[in-house]
Amino acid sequence: MSPHDTWLALAIIIPATAGVIIRPFLLPEAVWAVAGAILLVALGLLPVTDALTGIRKGVDVYLFLIGMMLIAELGRREGLFDYLAAYAVEHARGSPQMLFLLVYAVGTLVTVLLSNDATAIVLTPAVFAATRAAGASPLPYLYVCAFIANAASFVLPISNPANLVVFGGRMPHLTEWLRQFTLPSIAAIALTFVALWLTQRRALREETLRTDVDKPHLSREGRLAAVGIMVIAAVLLTASALDVQLGLPTFVCGVVTAAAILLVSRQSPWPTVKGVSWGVLPLVGGLFVMVEGLNRAGAIGQLSAWLHQGVAGSPVGTAWAAGLITAVADNIANNLPVGLVAGSVAASDHLPHEVIRAILIGVDLGPNISVTGSLATILWLTALRREKIEVSAWQFLKIGLVATPPALIAALAAAI
Repeated sequence: MSPHDTWLALAIIIPATAGVIIRPFLLPEAVWAVAGAILLVALGLLPVTDALTGIRKGVDVYLFLIGMMLIAELGRREGLFDYLAAYAVEHARGSPQMLFLLVYAVGTLVTVLLSNDATAIVLTPAVFAATRAAGASPLPYLYVCAFIANAASFVLPISNPANLVVFGGRMPHLTEWLRQFTLPSIAAIALTFVALWLTQRRALREETLRTDVDKPHLSREGRLAAVGIMVIAAVLLTASALDVQLGLPTFVCGVVTAAAILLVSRQSPWPTVKGVSWGVLPLVGGLFVMVEGLNRAGAIGQLSAWLHQGVAGSPVGTAWAAGLITAVADNIANNLPVGLVAGSVAASDHLPHEVIRAILIGVDLGPNISVTGSLATILWLTALRREKIEVSAWQFLKIGLVATPPALIAALAAAI
């Protein structure tokens, strides 16, 4: 690619990425990502074959998201989340602080076993239902869903699809992963909780929870949805241990569960299908294509050269720089394309383990600064909009700037 074409490609990719983050004219994020991808191809800056290669690289992510979104929509429609919400409120016993702690603990568990995207898709509606049932202001508890989704996303390889992108075919065995990432994960989860507690304590003190919440009856279909979620968790753990890609097993579990519920209840599939946030898929596809554009523009090769030079001089210093720079980049360009770029760079450079660990922590935890730093947070925003709740970039940033730096520095220190 000539220097002129390189600058033209960047002139398309940067505004398109900004559109995903800022959402001018309140257009969906997918519109900007797809527009950027189409422009790259239409202007001859990216061959159609390369664009299709970029789209194909996201197949595992698409399948994973479809399976998760199907099971989440069924759980919502069949009252599973309302049931779980009443259960949580009952055990909070009128204490907003206890409900906050319960949501954080459950969010950690869901992220670890089902992925950060599942926390955004599955847990957020349940938390909204819980706060609605208890007569509480939902935002303090909903913030937990967003922040823990990223803070706990490197406990296991399955806790974040970005982990698979960064490591690619060099994924450590499960026991080796735990050895490398257990302490950084504990640091990230603990310090994120402290920060959220400090920023939300005043709102929690002003809350009064109802204790007379009626627990709804959980239908047969709702129980099937719960079983489907547990099966997905077991399948994902098994797939991780066997080093199998997660997308197809999640998709199959979601479709089979959906088919079983719809057959048992003799429902039409169309209401469930229409309830799924399909716009997430073209968003992901557009981001993958734009990463291919960056690769063709030579950005990945240049990053590889810089990292190679840094490692030769100071591996530890390079690890710190890589982790911090990656974390900042997440909030400029979203952690999915950043993770793709980082994975390409790591593969080409044969980097030291501490550098790759730092990059992964930056990719996973860094997005907690901004509201569009990760796909999980975008999915969280989508879930909030369905409930007519708006969180501005500034609202999120004020909390993110308090919560993320201490957790990021502690996690990097534990990993390096």
